[in-house]
Amino acid sequence: MTIRAVVWDVDDTLFDYTSADREGMRAHLAAEGLLAGYATAEQALARWREITDDQWARFSAGEISFEGQRRDRVRVFLGEAALTDAEADAWFRRYLGHYEAAWSLFPDVLPALEALSASHRHAVLSNSSLAVQEHKLRTLGLLHRFEAVLCAAELGVSKPQAGAFLAVCEALRLPPHEVAYVGDHPEIDGRGAAEAGLLSVWIDRGTASFRGAGEAVARRISSLAELPALVRTDTRFGAPSTFG
Repeated sequence: MTIRAVVWDVDDTLFDYTSADREGMRAHLAAEGLLAGYATAEQALARWREITDDQWARFSAGEISFEGQRRDRVRVFLGEAALTDAEADAWFRRYLGHYEAAWSLFPDVLPALEALSASHRHAVLSNSSLAVQEHKLRTLGLLHRFEAVLCAAELGVSKPQAGAFLAVCEALRLPPHEVAYVGDHPEIDGRGAAEAGLLSVWIDRGTASFRGAGEAVARRISSLAELPALVRTDTRFGAPSTFG
């Protein structure tokens, strides 16, 4: 089966979100004078990440808007439920300044994109918003490499729901079996893409749990250097894999 397009997740797949979030939040909390409320900086960062995961789950389930999950992350973290939208937005914007200063690509991204630039079409499917991810991809010098960028906030459906994956296939005018999806989360990306009929590729950057479930349905790689050989010879029907 020929793979004609590669669709990419962004955060922790192309872009080192985990490191940028940690470094940005550490700098932000220091600037806001909030680290004193925690035994260690690591404790504060762990609390922020826990709240972020909880609010993203609400957004992915359609329980809250993209802007709402940002505001509630701030309210829960600060323990100030009465914080106005304007106050929460201002706090989050100050955080974004530190966060964006820490943005970087993983070192295996540009070589992989270059290796596949002539042979495959490329698109993005993210559970974020279009404005956020287009800004990120433009800042990182990647936006021109993708012919389509689709995001959950505008689609009204998010990964791992099949509708999100099928929407990007429709945008590319390709059937799912001719599209590979590369993402870092074994369930949201790995299982979701596989169940929608795409060639599912899990880039294991060590940021996600529940690895066993993901490995059962996705082709696991530990570096994007492994991707070109994989999508040029689809292994879903039993051909030898290029990795263990």
